[in-house]
Amino acid sequence: MKKLHRLAAGALAALMAAGLAGCAPDDGTVNLTFQIWDVAQRDGMQAMCDAYTAQHPDVHIQVQVINWDEYWTKLEAATMSNKMPDIFWMHTNEILKYADNGKLADCSDIVDTEHFSDISLSNASGSDGVLYGVPKDKDTVGLVYNKEMFDAAGVAYPDETWTWDDLVDASQKIYDATGNYGYMAYADDQLGYWNFVYQAGGSILTADKTRGNFLDPGTEKGMAFYIGLQKNDWCPDQTYFAETSPGTAFFSEKGAMFLEGNWNILSELQNYPDMVGKWDVAVLPACPDPVSGDGRATISNGLCYATGANNKHLDIVKDVLKFFGSEEGQRIQGESGAAIPAYEGLEDTWVGVFDAYPIDVTCFVDMFDYCVQSVNNAARPEWKTPVSDTLLKIYTGELDLQTGLQQMQQEVDTASAEYYEEDA
Repeated sequence: MKKLHRLAAGALAALMAAGLAGCAPDDGTVNLTFQIWDVAQRDGMQAMCDAYTAQHPDVHIQVQVINWDEYWTKLEAATMSNKMPDIFWMHTNEILKYADNGKLADCSDIVDTEHFSDISLSNASGSDGVLYGVPKDKDTVGLVYNKEMFDAAGVAYPDETWTWDDLVDASQKIYDATGNYGYMAYADDQLGYWNFVYQAGGSILTADKTRGNFLDPGTEKGMAFYIGLQKNDWCPDQTYFAETSPGTAFFSEKGAMFLEGNWNILSELQNYPDMVGKWDVAVLPACPDPVSGDGRATISNGLCYATGANNKHLDIVKDVLKFFGSEEGQRIQGESGAAIPAYEGLEDTWVGVFDAYPIDVTCFVDMFDYCVQSVNNAARPEWKTPVSDTLLKIYTGELDLQTGLQQMQQEVDTASAEYYEEDA
């Protein structure tokens, strides 16, 4: 048996006394704040709020957008000062820190679990398995490709038959024919090497999530392939990506392929109108010879809606959250194009938004059949940056692959040991 150590440092050390964000004017109206970090989803979130307040005119909900870089700093400060927003998005990277320290309200009584996948429920749970949020959305990672570059190189478009070998072959042919980059393999986790590790039959963490698994043969195989792609002329190195993201390079027509999450597809269609019709998306290529499994995997994450454990309007807020997690609320989210609803069976509400565009996004839904939950344990905020830094040292040649993997293993294990220990 393992047990989780509660965090005991920083702004989360003190117990929250009361949530003070919501206000109740003398006329009985309850004003609630709802904080998110993605401006592209503001309209979808507002539409859900409007649907709820239309049925509850005594409740007003203000949607506030805070950029990602400031969101978590402000939420932690608000937690320490007992002024958490009434409703807020919670990410899997952070939920355990807040849930395991008693900062989030138990939402078990307002989530109809039969309508959500195990991954969605796990993404909204604390280390104790209790739901501390209402599942919001779910996602997968797809292969975005430039059709014109494929046509110029005489290469067939990616499809479900593709393997890593096809990815490499197409990249070389496109580079030879056009001078543009092929697949752009940048050092990201969810939108990069994690997918290849799981396709090869490896994993980033052990099954109980208490240790790293970087020395597993499948993990090493996936890492070796992904890192090795940079040795090709058709793949930019990480110095290039430090200044230019794969998405920027792709929509500047400098590269033919990159990995992208479904949550960004609509905004990219809207932000790059001149590129509409020139690109599409496909399922991820499979590992042709995995150590175990069938070679298919894509990382799947998902947000949840949460509120503070001591919110002064907890009953009202939980009623709002219950609506957000209902079929009606999730349908509104899907039809807005904000994200794929976590609610099972409503995937087509999101897919339908793209009927106005020459693009087939059904691959994102198809990949739920073999998706893998986004990597996370309570110590991830501590090991994420050291692991990423070590990965860059492997790319630059400062560390060889085996030494680098051993160091990444140690970084995860050391950080995790501060939270987990053997029961006596």
